[in-house]
Amino acid sequence: MRVGDAAPLKNSVCGSSPHPLIPETSASLRARISGALYVLCIGCGFFAEMVVRGRLVVYSDAAMTAHNIVAAPGLYRAGFFADVSAMTLGVLSSVLLYTLLKVVSRGLALTVLVLDVISNAVSISGSILLFAPLAILQGDGYLSVLSAPQLGSLALLSIKLYESVYAISLGLFSGSCLLSGYLIFRSTFLPRAIGVLLALAGICYLLNTFVVLMPKGFADYLFPWIFVPILVGEGTLALWLLIAGVNTAKWDAIARTQTRA
Repeated sequence: MRVGDAAPLKNSVCGSSPHPLIPETSASLRARISGALYVLCIGCGFFAEMVVRGRLVVYSDAAMTAHNIVAAPGLYRAGFFADVSAMTLGVLSSVLLYTLLKVVSRGLALTVLVLDVISNAVSISGSILLFAPLAILQGDGYLSVLSAPQLGSLALLSIKLYESVYAISLGLFSGSCLLSGYLIFRSTFLPRAIGVLLALAGICYLLNTFVVLMPKGFADYLFPWIFVPILVGEGTLALWLLIAGVNTAKWDAIARTQTRA
């Protein structure tokens, strides 16, 4: 089946179209859309973390961090919106990935989707902490009782608290990566190596959460190297989905088997 071809309605595992003129999209097309969303998600996250916070936030210096944010509020705000966009794109990509992986195991694929939604919901809820420095440092009158050093400390504390919330969300996401890796390994319509790499990324995410929530200085030697397997695992999956899609013949064969069952 070519990209863009309609999947036969009688063999579809995604439910039949309510209108005969609205066919199901092909598995390969859904894979490519999911991959595109995933790549955008990674790009937005990279921009927010490396370009914005990497440039503006000095985790050991509250005064310098406050100075940088006040000097470039537009850039900091752009980083905030990039983070929220990354989380939203991640959920959308996960929904499409669920429609692909559920032919392997509907229960496990649904668990993956639930973990993805919860982890992103935790991140989005915690993002108010990431936005707080803009409100703290804008100099409203009700904040005049606090000195500039105190305001800077509050701003940096807010950012650090967000990092802890984000670490918790990644702990939840680690379960998604492990289960997705297992499903991909079993699927036959995606390379097994990607499943292994994604599972390894899940282990690294879980280890990262554990280290971040431990006392300061615990296993600092793991950073930033712990993110290399994560970038390789997620990046490989995203690019493969975007460029190659899935083996449509094998996906259709599994889908037909599931439909008959």
